[in-house]
Amino acid sequence: MNGWQTPMIATHTDHVFSDENWIFERKFGGARVLSIRDGRRPQLWSRARHRVDESFPELVEALAELGPGRFVADGEVVAFDGRVSGVAPRAGPTGAQSDVDSYYVLFDLLSLEGAEITGRPLRQRKLLLRNAFTFRDPLRFSEHCEQHGEAFFRYGCALGWQGLIAKRADSGYQGGPSGDWLTLPCVRTKEFVVGGFTEPQGRRIGFGALLVGYHDGGTLRYAGKVGTGYDNATLRALRCRLDALPRAGSPFAGEVLVPTVHWVRPELVIRVGFTEWTRERRLRHPRFAGMRAGKPVTEAMRDMR
Repeated sequence: MNGWQTPMIATHTDHVFSDENWIFERKFGGARVLSIRDGRRPQLWSRARHRVDESFPELVEALAELGPGRFVADGEVVAFDGRVSGVAPRAGPTGAQSDVDSYYVLFDLLSLEGAEITGRPLRQRKLLLRNAFTFRDPLRFSEHCEQHGEAFFRYGCALGWQGLIAKRADSGYQGGPSGDWLTLPCVRTKEFVVGGFTEPQGRRIGFGALLVGYHDGGTLRYAGKVGTGYDNATLRALRCRLDALPRAGSPFAGEVLVPTVHWVRPELVIRVGFTEWTRERRLRHPRFAGMRAGKPVTEAMRDMR
């Protein structure tokens, strides 16, 4: 128990479904963290196999106070901005805490008081988890919906959630990717103005990524890079259009920290699918979703919906 455990990883799917043999949890999009305690001070381990105790000392203290003496639990460290959740900021190198609160949302239990329970059905593990800890901030229990995945998905997406995690209710816990856990992302699609592009790398053709932005009170603000979702024909066609719109400097207000950018006149509007806005007003998980012909560039505005 005194060390890193391989976490179970969900498989992406675009198929939203309902099934009495599955449970559905909110997808938070935070930092995946395993917590381990063997009668001493709890440990926090990242998915990349790094100890992160010093980054979240308040969570370590909460686990020591509110958790059992011996356990291995799985969860996410998140921060909330209204209804939107995301990765929580870590403490600085001197241990100084951010003014943003971090929460540890627990959703699975691998071991309890020395007994390994990974082979038990998920419903049993979640019941043991709920009873083993005292859940008050900053510890939170990941509630779930039984069987009604489609309705729960529509509800969560309307509230601005990243999506759902669907889990087979009778499944055991097995480290690594698994089809027993599925990620069902909420994807929003909006229009953005193209202000630059990067060169392709490796065997990629056309360009690497488009730098996009939105209008805010007459100012074009940077929203991030869109590097996926293109086929080869689109990469070639867009590169031809971009090469006809050269510009000496960035069209975006403020500094854009992206090296080796080809700036272009902000005359192209594209549709972008993404899961949410980050705290820094950047797109999370952006993906090219097509061109928007005839769209005035000034109509590409930012909102939180």
